[in-house]
Amino acid sequence: MPITVWVLLGFAAWTLLILFATVGVYRWSRILTGRTEIGIWRASEWYRRAIRAHMNCVENLPVYTALVVAQISAHVTSPILDGLAITILAARICQSIIHVLFDQTNIVAGVRFAFYFAQVLSLIAMGGLIAMSAHA
Repeated sequence: MPITVWVLLGFAAWTLLILFATVGVYRWSRILTGRTEIGIWRASEWYRRAIRAHMNCVENLPVYTALVVAQISAHVTSPILDGLAITILAARICQSIIHVLFDQTNIVAGVRFAFYFAQVLSLIAMGGLIAMSAHA
């Protein structure tokens, strides 16, 4: 299986893990221990950040998936694509961790954005490389 597909599986797994390990555990531990009711929920700032980290994954996973589908359809393989894919997943994980674990100061938000920017540049590079290789 190509590395880009392994990364796709990793990206999907991370998206689920960030949901269950943050939002799920936090909310359900409070509901099951009687600290809050299921129908009444006041989200903390940390909980809101965890939701946003998960949604960031959900928003970007389809874009990466489309690139992998295009790559497979065009029968394009490249170590550069593999490296870009690994960069995307590593940067996604770092961005999510920073989003969840740290209060969002200007410095923290800047570092988080740098990891997002690395993903965007890698996605664009993958798309360009796939398109150019498909025409060759």
